[in-house]
Amino acid sequence: MSLQEEFKKLSDKIKQYRDEARVQLHLAREDVKDEWDDLEQDWDRFRTKIDQMMHDAENASQEARQTTQKLGEDLKTGYQNIRNKLK
Repeated sequence: MSLQEEFKKLSDKIKQYRDEARVQLHLAREDVKDEWDDLEQDWDRFRTKIDQMMHDAENASQEARQTTQKLGEDLKTGYQNIRNKLK
């Protein structure tokens, strides 16, 4: 195999890897965006629950407090996961 053929083969392989990486990067962005959109809906629910808890703090049941706490922890983990994926 000539030097030109070797370089052509190498160039073609690099182009293939580059194209595959570009597609994977695009898909990863879409996955992260989907996660973000889901978390934003959860964020809105969380803010509503927090506002209710703050307003009715003395009357809030233990179950309501635990539900709000769990939702908050899940949101925190979700946003941390997205942040780690974007690093």
